[in-house]
Amino acid sequence: MTIALPMPELRMIPIDRIEVLNPRERNQKKFDAIVDNIGNIGLKKPVTVTPRPGNDGAERYMLVCGEGRLKALLRLGESRIPALVVNVSDEDAFVMGLAENIARRRHQPLELLRGISLLREKGYGAKEIGLKTNLHEAYVRQILELTDKGEERLLVAVERGKLPISIALLIMSAGDDDKALQLAVQEAYESGELRGHQLMYAKRLAERRQFLGRSINKTTTRKKVDVTSSSLVRAYKREVERQRLMIRRSSVVQQRLLFVLGALGKMYADENFLNILRLERLDSLPKYLGERILRSGGSL
Repeated sequence: MTIALPMPELRMIPIDRIEVLNPRERNQKKFDAIVDNIGNIGLKKPVTVTPRPGNDGAERYMLVCGEGRLKALLRLGESRIPALVVNVSDEDAFVMGLAENIARRRHQPLELLRGISLLREKGYGAKEIGLKTNLHEAYVRQILELTDKGEERLLVAVERGKLPISIALLIMSAGDDDKALQLAVQEAYESGELRGHQLMYAKRLAERRQFLGRSINKTTTRKKVDVTSSSLVRAYKREVERQRLMIRRSSVVQQRLLFVLGALGKMYADENFLNILRLERLDSLPKYLGERILRSGGSL
């Protein structure tokens, strides 16, 4: 379904004649900044409305886009607002407003996710949603898959760029099985999809999801956990295994570093090699590494 828009008309409209059908909650600090900005430099972009007949015979308007701008001018004591007037149906007005909110550069993560879900409820497929919101069709399908499973924690992590969506789907497929979750994260690490801080973030996220639930609703209560001798033993074994794995990895890294250090020592003992490095101005080394090479017989 596509929306063929007529040419909009710019008008100055009484604010009290505009109706907001789907008001959104706003971060008060950010909204205050918007109000200050508009108060200092004025409104840079008009709101968008569509006309509707009023009960009193006078024309009223339904807000399509620009709730924040509308409320900012209202707080500033303005009674009229510049608006682009378009003649569209209720359905098209809803989709236009939703698509603009999703396409905004600084949208809230859950706002994007709920917007995609609402568009699907309106009968739009993944391809159409992608076209309207400038998102890839495959990405929309994956988002909807996570949404259907109620995976809010994973969805927000994906939208904030903290976690690749492929890893979120992998964690989702593991369910609540602790061993399967650990295996999923480990496989992602070994495949190269997770590295460094992303790996640690994925582990913490998987643990929070398992312990606090999939939703990030602030009213979510912690799951009651019965502490028994067997659960303590399992927790102890998991921690011991984690420590063993860390020791094995550090041992491998140490062996590789010693190999590199030995190789550097032999190369720096070769005067011809040193001359080449000096010509290319590549003969400087960190102080600690240089001292280790000197002790192993090399020269600088």
